[in-house]
Amino acid sequence: MGFILISAGCAIGIGNVWRFPYLCGQYGGGAFVLVYLFFLIILGLPAMCMEFAVGRAARKSPIRMFQELEPKGTVWHIHGVFCMIGNYLLMMFYTTVAGWMFQYFFQEVSGKFEGMDPEAVAGVFSDGLLNPALQVGFMAIVVVLGFFVNMRGLQSGLERVTKVMMTLLIIIMIVLAINSLFLPGAAEGIRYLLVPDFGRMQEQGVWKVIVAAMNQAFFTLSIGIGSMAIFGSYINRDQSLLGESVNVVILDTLVAISSGLIIIPACFAYGVESTAGPGLIFITLPNIFNHMPLGRLWGSLFFIFMTFAAFSTVLAVFENIMAMCMDLFGWNRQKAGLINIFAVFILSLPCSLGFNVLSAIQPKGEGSTFLDLEDYIVSNFLLPLGALVFVLFCTRKTGWGWENFKAEADEGEGLKIQDWMRGYITWILPILILIVFVMGLI
Repeated sequence: MGFILISAGCAIGIGNVWRFPYLCGQYGGGAFVLVYLFFLIILGLPAMCMEFAVGRAARKSPIRMFQELEPKGTVWHIHGVFCMIGNYLLMMFYTTVAGWMFQYFFQEVSGKFEGMDPEAVAGVFSDGLLNPALQVGFMAIVVVLGFFVNMRGLQSGLERVTKVMMTLLIIIMIVLAINSLFLPGAAEGIRYLLVPDFGRMQEQGVWKVIVAAMNQAFFTLSIGIGSMAIFGSYINRDQSLLGESVNVVILDTLVAISSGLIIIPACFAYGVESTAGPGLIFITLPNIFNHMPLGRLWGSLFFIFMTFAAFSTVLAVFENIMAMCMDLFGWNRQKAGLINIFAVFILSLPCSLGFNVLSAIQPKGEGSTFLDLEDYIVSNFLLPLGALVFVLFCTRKTGWGWENFKAEADEGEGLKIQDWMRGYITWILPILILIVFVMGLI
Protein backbone atom coordinates (compact mmCIF):
# COMPACT_ATOMS: atom_id res chain seq x y z
CA MET A 1 0.00 0.00 0.00
CA GLY A 2 2.86 2.35 0.78
CA PHE A 3 4.38 1.68 -2.67
CA ILE A 4 1.05 2.32 -4.44
CA LEU A 5 0.34 5.55 -2.54
CA ILE A 6 3.87 6.93 -2.95
CA SER A 7 3.94 6.07 -6.67
CA ALA A 8 0.46 7.51 -7.17
CA GLY A 9 1.51 10.57 -5.18
CA CYS A 10 4.36 11.09 -7.64
CA ALA A 11 1.99 10.71 -10.60
CA ILE A 12 -0.82 12.80 -9.10
CA GLY A 13 0.16 16.41 -9.51
CA ILE A 14 -1.12 19.82 -10.39
CA GLY A 15 -1.73 18.82 -14.02
CA ASN A 16 -4.42 16.37 -12.87
CA VAL A 17 -6.36 19.22 -11.31
CA TRP A 18 -5.97 22.28 -13.51
CA ARG A 19 -5.42 20.69 -16.95
CA PHE A 20 -7.53 17.52 -17.11
CA PRO A 21 -10.95 19.14 -16.37
CA TYR A 22 -10.31 21.85 -18.95
CA LEU A 23 -9.30 19.31 -21.62
CA CYS A 24 -12.40 17.23 -20.92
CA GLY A 25 -14.67 20.24 -21.27
CA GLN A 26 -13.01 21.62 -24.38
CA TYR A 27 -12.59 18.36 -26.30
CA GLY A 28 -15.93 16.63 -25.94
CA GLY A 29 -16.38 15.57 -22.30
CA GLY A 30 -16.77 11.81 -22.11
CA ALA A 31 -15.51 11.50 -25.69
CA PHE A 32 -12.15 12.90 -24.60
CA VAL A 33 -12.15 10.69 -21.50
CA LEU A 34 -12.55 7.57 -23.66
CA VAL A 35 -9.65 8.57 -25.93
CA TYR A 36 -7.56 9.51 -22.88
CA LEU A 37 -8.19 6.16 -21.17
CA PHE A 38 -7.28 4.32 -24.38
CA PHE A 39 -3.89 6.03 -24.56
CA LEU A 40 -3.36 5.69 -20.83
CA ILE A 41 -3.67 1.91 -21.22
CA ILE A 42 -1.59 1.49 -24.40
CA LEU A 43 0.99 4.24 -23.77
CA GLY A 44 1.34 5.19 -20.12
CA LEU A 45 0.74 1.80 -18.49
CA PRO A 46 3.45 -0.27 -20.26
CA ALA A 47 6.01 2.56 -19.99
CA MET A 48 5.39 2.81 -16.24
CA CYS A 49 5.68 -0.97 -15.83
CA MET A 50 9.08 -0.89 -17.55
CA GLU A 51 10.38 1.87 -15.31
CA PHE A 52 9.27 -0.07 -12.22
CA ALA A 53 10.89 -3.26 -13.59
CA VAL A 54 14.27 -1.65 -14.25
CA GLY A 55 14.25 -0.21 -10.73
CA ARG A 56 13.27 -3.46 -9.00
CA ALA A 57 15.78 -5.55 -10.95
CA ALA A 58 18.70 -3.18 -10.33
CA ARG A 59 17.93 -2.25 -6.70
CA LYS A 60 19.72 1.02 -7.42
CA SER A 61 18.76 4.64 -8.00
CA PRO A 62 18.44 5.86 -11.63
CA ILE A 63 22.02 7.15 -11.66
CA ARG A 64 23.30 3.56 -11.19
CA MET A 65 20.50 1.21 -12.32
CA PHE A 66 21.48 1.10 -15.99
CA GLN A 67 25.08 0.26 -15.05
CA GLU A 68 23.77 -2.66 -13.01
CA LEU A 69 21.73 -4.17 -15.87
CA GLU A 70 23.33 -3.11 -19.17
CA PRO A 71 25.55 -5.46 -21.20
CA LYS A 72 29.26 -4.72 -20.95
CA GLY A 73 30.54 -2.17 -23.40
CA THR A 74 27.18 -0.40 -23.88
CA VAL A 75 26.36 3.18 -22.88
CA TRP A 76 22.79 2.98 -21.58
CA HIS A 77 24.10 4.29 -18.24
CA ILE A 78 24.43 7.76 -19.77
CA HIS A 79 20.67 8.10 -19.31
CA GLY A 80 21.23 7.95 -15.56
CA VAL A 81 22.89 11.37 -15.80
CA PHE A 82 19.88 12.76 -17.67
CA CYS A 83 17.57 11.26 -15.02
CA MET A 84 19.47 13.16 -12.35
CA ILE A 85 19.39 16.39 -14.36
CA GLY A 86 15.68 15.89 -15.04
CA ASN A 87 14.75 15.45 -11.39
CA TYR A 88 16.64 18.59 -10.38
CA LEU A 89 15.21 20.57 -13.29
CA LEU A 90 11.66 19.46 -12.46
CA MET A 91 12.05 20.63 -8.87
CA MET A 92 13.57 23.95 -9.99
CA PHE A 93 10.06 25.10 -10.95
CA TYR A 94 7.75 22.65 -9.19
CA THR A 95 8.84 23.85 -5.74
CA THR A 96 7.66 27.38 -6.61
CA VAL A 97 4.31 26.16 -7.92
CA ALA A 98 3.85 23.95 -4.83
CA GLY A 99 4.59 27.06 -2.79
CA TRP A 100 1.62 28.77 -4.47
CA MET A 101 -0.63 26.02 -3.09
CA PHE A 102 0.64 26.51 0.46
CA GLN A 103 0.23 30.27 0.05
CA TYR A 104 -3.38 30.04 -1.14
CA PHE A 105 -4.30 27.56 1.57
CA PHE A 106 -3.17 30.02 4.27
CA GLN A 107 -4.95 32.87 2.49
CA GLU A 108 -8.23 30.93 2.29
CA VAL A 109 -8.00 29.88 5.93
CA SER A 110 -7.35 33.49 7.00
CA GLY A 111 -10.34 34.76 4.98
CA LYS A 112 -8.23 36.99 2.73
CA PHE A 113 -10.60 36.66 -0.25
CA GLU A 114 -13.85 37.32 1.62
CA GLY A 115 -15.68 40.35 0.25
CA MET A 116 -13.31 40.80 -2.69
CA ASP A 117 -14.63 41.46 -6.21
CA PRO A 118 -13.18 39.46 -9.16
CA GLU A 119 -10.62 42.16 -9.99
CA ALA A 120 -9.32 42.16 -6.41
CA VAL A 121 -9.01 38.36 -6.40
CA ALA A 122 -7.05 38.48 -9.65
CA GLY A 123 -4.88 41.18 -8.10
CA VAL A 124 -3.92 38.89 -5.20
CA PHE A 125 -2.37 36.42 -7.64
CA SER A 126 -0.54 39.00 -9.77
CA ASP A 127 0.64 40.99 -6.72
CA GLY A 128 1.91 37.78 -5.14
CA LEU A 129 3.99 36.97 -8.21
CA LEU A 130 5.57 40.43 -8.01
CA ASN A 131 6.57 39.92 -4.37
CA PRO A 132 10.02 38.23 -4.28
CA ALA A 133 9.94 37.64 -0.52
CA LEU A 134 6.59 35.83 -0.78
CA GLN A 135 7.68 33.69 -3.74
CA VAL A 136 11.05 32.73 -2.27
CA GLY A 137 9.62 32.26 1.24
CA PHE A 138 6.98 29.69 0.28
CA MET A 139 9.39 27.94 -2.10
CA ALA A 140 11.84 27.64 0.81
CA ILE A 141 9.11 26.14 3.04
CA VAL A 142 8.44 23.45 0.40
CA VAL A 143 12.16 22.64 0.00
CA VAL A 144 12.99 22.48 3.73
CA LEU A 145 9.83 20.60 4.71
CA GLY A 146 10.18 18.11 1.84
CA PHE A 147 13.79 17.16 2.55
CA PHE A 148 13.14 17.12 6.31
CA VAL A 149 10.42 14.47 5.82
CA ASN A 150 12.68 12.34 3.62
CA MET A 151 15.66 12.66 5.98
CA ARG A 152 13.61 10.84 8.63
CA GLY A 153 13.87 7.67 6.54
CA LEU A 154 11.99 5.85 3.81
CA GLN A 155 9.37 4.21 6.03
CA SER A 156 9.25 6.49 9.07
CA GLY A 157 9.43 9.63 6.91
CA LEU A 158 8.31 9.42 3.29
CA GLU A 159 5.98 6.41 3.52
CA ARG A 160 4.30 7.43 6.78
CA VAL A 161 3.69 11.03 5.70
CA THR A 162 2.57 10.06 2.18
CA LYS A 163 0.09 7.48 3.49
CA VAL A 164 -1.56 10.06 5.73
CA MET A 165 -1.44 12.80 3.09
CA MET A 166 -2.82 10.66 0.24
CA THR A 167 -5.57 9.23 2.45
CA LEU A 168 -6.62 12.75 3.43
CA LEU A 169 -6.37 13.85 -0.21
CA ILE A 170 -8.83 11.14 -1.27
CA ILE A 171 -11.25 11.93 1.59
CA ILE A 172 -11.16 15.69 0.90
CA MET A 173 -11.56 15.03 -2.83
CA ILE A 174 -14.72 12.97 -2.22
CA VAL A 175 -16.18 15.61 0.13
CA LEU A 176 -15.49 18.43 -2.36
CA ALA A 177 -16.90 16.45 -5.29
CA ILE A 178 -20.11 15.64 -3.39
CA ASN A 179 -20.48 19.31 -2.45
CA SER A 180 -20.08 20.38 -6.11
CA LEU A 181 -22.59 17.79 -7.32
CA PHE A 182 -25.30 19.28 -5.10
CA LEU A 183 -24.78 22.89 -6.18
CA PRO A 184 -27.72 24.42 -8.12
CA GLY A 185 -27.18 23.97 -11.85
CA ALA A 186 -24.38 21.46 -11.34
CA ALA A 187 -26.08 18.82 -13.53
CA GLU A 188 -25.27 20.84 -16.66
CA GLY A 189 -21.61 20.93 -15.66
CA ILE A 190 -21.55 17.16 -15.10
CA ARG A 191 -23.02 16.58 -18.57
CA TYR A 192 -20.47 18.98 -20.08
CA LEU A 193 -17.64 17.11 -18.36
CA LEU A 194 -18.59 13.44 -18.69
CA VAL A 195 -21.26 12.86 -21.36
CA PRO A 196 -19.58 12.09 -24.72
CA ASP A 197 -20.10 14.97 -27.15
CA PHE A 198 -18.61 13.86 -30.46
CA GLY A 199 -19.89 17.02 -32.13
CA ARG A 200 -17.73 19.18 -29.85
CA MET A 201 -14.86 16.77 -30.50
CA GLN A 202 -15.21 17.21 -34.28
CA GLU A 203 -15.43 20.99 -33.94
CA GLN A 204 -12.04 21.03 -32.22
CA GLY A 205 -10.59 18.55 -34.71
CA VAL A 206 -10.27 14.82 -34.08
CA TRP A 207 -6.47 14.81 -34.55
CA LYS A 208 -6.11 17.70 -32.09
CA VAL A 209 -8.17 15.79 -29.52
CA ILE A 210 -6.09 12.62 -30.07
CA VAL A 211 -2.83 14.53 -29.56
CA ALA A 212 -4.17 16.25 -26.41
CA ALA A 213 -5.33 12.91 -24.97
CA MET A 214 -2.03 11.23 -25.85
CA ASN A 215 -0.03 14.03 -24.21
CA GLN A 216 -2.14 14.02 -21.05
CA ALA A 217 -2.01 10.22 -20.78
CA PHE A 218 1.77 10.28 -21.11
CA PHE A 219 2.68 13.26 -18.92
CA THR A 220 0.25 12.52 -16.09
CA LEU A 221 2.36 9.55 -14.92
CA SER A 222 5.73 11.37 -14.63
CA ILE A 223 7.61 8.64 -16.50
CA GLY A 224 10.97 9.02 -18.22
CA ILE A 225 13.38 10.45 -15.63
CA GLY A 226 13.40 7.62 -13.10
CA SER A 227 10.89 9.18 -10.71
CA MET A 228 8.98 5.89 -10.67
CA ALA A 229 11.98 3.58 -11.01
CA ILE A 230 13.31 4.49 -7.56
CA PHE A 231 10.16 3.14 -5.89
CA GLY A 232 10.38 -0.01 -7.99
CA SER A 233 13.86 -0.49 -6.47
CA TYR A 234 12.38 -0.46 -2.96
CA ILE A 235 9.56 -3.02 -3.27
CA ASN A 236 9.71 -6.80 -2.91
CA ARG A 237 8.73 -9.40 -5.49
CA ASP A 238 5.41 -10.49 -3.99
CA GLN A 239 3.34 -8.63 -6.60
CA SER A 240 3.70 -8.48 -10.39
CA LEU A 241 4.56 -5.04 -11.71
CA LEU A 242 1.86 -4.79 -14.37
CA GLY A 243 -0.77 -5.23 -11.66
CA GLU A 244 0.93 -2.62 -9.46
CA SER A 245 1.10 -0.22 -12.43
CA VAL A 246 -2.63 -0.69 -13.03
CA ASN A 247 -3.34 0.26 -9.39
CA VAL A 248 -1.31 3.47 -9.72
CA VAL A 249 -2.98 4.37 -13.02
CA ILE A 250 -6.47 3.82 -11.58
CA LEU A 251 -5.76 6.04 -8.57
CA ASP A 252 -4.25 8.75 -10.80
CA THR A 253 -7.29 8.65 -13.12
CA LEU A 254 -9.81 8.78 -10.27
CA VAL A 255 -8.15 11.92 -8.92
CA ALA A 256 -8.18 13.53 -12.37
CA ILE A 257 -11.87 12.80 -13.00
CA SER A 258 -12.83 13.76 -9.45
CA SER A 259 -11.01 17.08 -9.91
CA GLY A 260 -13.27 17.72 -12.87
CA LEU A 261 -16.32 16.87 -10.75
CA ILE A 262 -15.13 19.40 -8.17
CA ILE A 263 -14.35 22.26 -10.56
CA ILE A 264 -16.63 22.14 -13.63
CA PRO A 265 -20.04 21.82 -11.88
CA ALA A 266 -19.04 24.71 -9.58
CA CYS A 267 -18.16 26.84 -12.61
CA PHE A 268 -21.52 26.07 -14.23
CA ALA A 269 -23.42 26.64 -10.99
CA TYR A 270 -22.05 30.18 -10.72
CA GLY A 271 -21.91 31.01 -14.43
CA VAL A 272 -18.12 31.20 -14.57
CA GLU A 273 -16.02 30.25 -17.61
CA SER A 274 -13.81 27.24 -16.85
CA THR A 275 -10.58 28.63 -18.28
CA ALA A 276 -7.36 26.61 -18.40
CA GLY A 277 -4.21 26.78 -16.37
CA PRO A 278 -3.33 28.74 -13.24
CA GLY A 279 -6.10 31.29 -13.80
CA LEU A 280 -8.73 28.61 -13.11
CA ILE A 281 -7.17 27.65 -9.78
CA PHE A 282 -5.99 31.01 -8.46
CA ILE A 283 -8.54 33.47 -9.88
CA THR A 284 -11.74 31.70 -10.97
CA LEU A 285 -12.16 29.29 -8.03
CA PRO A 286 -11.54 31.81 -5.20
CA ASN A 287 -14.32 33.92 -6.79
CA ILE A 288 -16.63 30.90 -6.78
CA PHE A 289 -15.83 30.12 -3.13
CA ASN A 290 -16.71 33.74 -2.29
CA HIS A 291 -20.28 33.10 -3.51
CA MET A 292 -20.73 29.69 -1.90
CA PRO A 293 -22.31 29.09 1.48
CA LEU A 294 -19.40 28.16 3.78
CA GLY A 295 -17.09 29.25 0.95
CA ARG A 296 -14.14 29.82 3.27
CA LEU A 297 -14.37 26.19 4.42
CA TRP A 298 -14.65 24.79 0.88
CA GLY A 299 -11.85 27.04 -0.33
CA SER A 300 -9.57 25.92 2.50
CA LEU A 301 -10.35 22.25 1.82
CA PHE A 302 -9.71 22.71 -1.91
CA PHE A 303 -6.31 24.29 -1.43
CA ILE A 304 -5.18 21.76 1.17
CA PHE A 305 -6.21 19.15 -1.46
CA MET A 306 -4.05 21.01 -4.01
CA THR A 307 -1.21 21.27 -1.50
CA PHE A 308 -1.26 17.51 -0.88
CA ALA A 309 -1.35 16.82 -4.65
CA ALA A 310 1.68 19.04 -5.25
CA PHE A 311 3.63 18.07 -2.11
CA SER A 312 3.26 14.33 -2.75
CA THR A 313 5.10 14.83 -6.05
CA VAL A 314 7.77 16.94 -4.34
CA LEU A 315 8.41 14.25 -1.70
CA ALA A 316 8.69 11.50 -4.33
CA VAL A 317 11.14 13.42 -6.52
CA PHE A 318 13.17 14.58 -3.49
CA GLU A 319 13.54 10.90 -2.52
CA ASN A 320 14.85 10.18 -6.00
CA ILE A 321 17.34 13.06 -5.79
CA MET A 322 18.58 11.92 -2.38
CA ALA A 323 18.89 8.28 -3.49
CA MET A 324 20.94 9.28 -6.54
CA CYS A 325 23.25 11.42 -4.40
CA MET A 326 23.69 8.55 -1.92
CA ASP A 327 24.54 6.15 -4.77
CA LEU A 328 26.81 8.58 -6.58
CA PHE A 329 28.74 10.16 -3.70
CA GLY A 330 28.36 7.60 -0.89
CA TRP A 331 26.54 10.08 1.39
CA ASN A 332 24.18 8.94 4.14
CA ARG A 333 20.54 10.04 4.08
CA GLN A 334 21.02 13.00 6.43
CA LYS A 335 23.98 14.40 4.49
CA ALA A 336 22.18 13.99 1.17
CA GLY A 337 19.15 15.80 2.58
CA LEU A 338 21.06 18.71 4.12
CA ILE A 339 23.21 19.37 1.05
CA ASN A 340 20.20 19.19 -1.26
CA ILE A 341 18.19 21.64 0.86
CA PHE A 342 20.72 24.28 -0.12
CA ALA A 343 21.26 22.96 -3.68
CA VAL A 344 17.56 22.81 -4.62
CA PHE A 345 16.85 26.14 -2.91
CA ILE A 346 19.57 27.88 -4.96
CA LEU A 347 18.51 26.14 -8.18
CA SER A 348 14.87 27.15 -7.60
CA LEU A 349 15.62 30.86 -7.16
CA PRO A 350 15.51 31.77 -10.90
CA CYS A 351 11.93 30.48 -11.13
CA SER A 352 10.77 32.19 -7.91
CA LEU A 353 12.44 35.47 -8.91
CA GLY A 354 11.54 35.17 -12.59
CA PHE A 355 8.20 36.91 -12.03
CA ASN A 356 9.72 39.89 -10.24
CA VAL A 357 13.43 40.63 -9.73
CA LEU A 358 14.51 38.69 -12.84
CA SER A 359 11.41 39.47 -14.96
CA ALA A 360 13.55 41.34 -17.52
CA ILE A 361 15.07 37.97 -18.49
CA GLN A 362 12.57 36.30 -20.85
CA PRO A 363 14.29 33.11 -22.05
CA LYS A 364 11.57 31.88 -24.45
CA GLY A 365 10.61 35.25 -25.90
CA GLU A 366 8.48 38.17 -24.81
CA GLY A 367 6.36 37.48 -21.73
CA SER A 368 8.08 34.19 -20.86
CA THR A 369 9.73 33.29 -17.55
CA PHE A 370 12.24 30.78 -16.22
CA LEU A 371 9.29 28.55 -15.31
CA ASP A 372 8.29 28.37 -18.99
CA LEU A 373 11.82 27.41 -20.05
CA GLU A 374 12.32 24.79 -17.33
CA ASP A 375 8.89 23.25 -17.89
CA TYR A 376 9.51 23.18 -21.66
CA ILE A 377 12.81 21.29 -21.31
CA VAL A 378 11.38 18.71 -18.89
CA SER A 379 8.06 18.17 -20.68
CA ASN A 380 9.23 18.31 -24.28
CA PHE A 381 12.64 16.65 -24.08
CA LEU A 382 13.56 14.81 -20.89
CA LEU A 383 10.27 13.01 -20.18
CA PRO A 384 9.42 11.67 -23.68
CA LEU A 385 12.99 10.89 -24.70
CA GLY A 386 13.68 9.37 -21.27
CA ALA A 387 10.62 7.13 -21.56
CA LEU A 388 11.82 6.07 -25.01
CA VAL A 389 15.18 5.05 -23.51
CA PHE A 390 13.45 2.88 -20.87
CA VAL A 391 11.30 1.18 -23.54
CA LEU A 392 14.24 0.52 -25.87
CA PHE A 393 16.39 -0.70 -22.95
CA CYS A 394 13.72 -3.22 -21.97
CA THR A 395 13.02 -4.52 -25.46
CA ARG A 396 16.35 -4.54 -27.34
CA LYS A 397 18.99 -7.29 -27.25
CA THR A 398 21.65 -4.60 -27.00
CA GLY A 399 20.00 -3.47 -23.77
CA TRP A 400 18.45 -5.40 -20.90
CA GLY A 401 16.21 -7.31 -23.29
CA TRP A 402 12.60 -8.50 -23.47
CA GLU A 403 13.10 -11.80 -21.65
CA ASN A 404 14.78 -10.16 -18.64
CA PHE A 405 12.11 -7.44 -18.51
CA LYS A 406 9.23 -9.93 -18.73
CA ALA A 407 10.72 -12.20 -16.05
CA GLU A 408 11.14 -9.27 -13.64
CA ALA A 409 7.72 -7.74 -14.34
CA ASP A 410 5.93 -11.10 -13.94
CA GLU A 411 7.57 -11.99 -10.62
CA GLY A 412 4.85 -12.29 -7.96
CA GLU A 413 1.06 -12.47 -7.99
CA GLY A 414 -1.12 -10.36 -10.25
CA LEU A 415 -1.42 -9.36 -13.90
CA LYS A 416 1.33 -10.71 -16.16
CA ILE A 417 2.99 -9.44 -19.32
CA GLN A 418 1.70 -11.60 -22.19
CA ASP A 419 3.81 -12.83 -25.11
CA TRP A 420 1.41 -11.24 -27.63
CA MET A 421 2.29 -7.82 -26.20
CA ARG A 422 5.90 -8.13 -27.33
CA GLY A 423 5.44 -6.88 -30.91
CA TYR A 424 3.39 -3.90 -29.81
CA ILE A 425 5.70 -2.85 -26.96
CA THR A 426 8.86 -3.41 -29.02
CA TRP A 427 7.87 -1.56 -32.20
CA ILE A 428 4.63 0.44 -31.89
CA LEU A 429 5.07 1.91 -28.39
CA PRO A 430 8.38 3.63 -29.31
CA ILE A 431 6.65 5.20 -32.34
CA LEU A 432 3.83 6.55 -30.13
CA ILE A 433 6.36 8.08 -27.74
CA LEU A 434 8.19 9.67 -30.69
CA ILE A 435 4.86 11.16 -31.83
CA VAL A 436 4.41 12.68 -28.36
CA PHE A 437 7.92 14.10 -28.60
CA VAL A 438 7.48 15.56 -32.11
CA MET A 439 4.04 17.02 -31.39
CA GLY A 440 5.42 18.62 -28.23
CA LEU A 441 8.09 20.38 -30.30
CA ILE A 442 5.54 21.48 -32.88
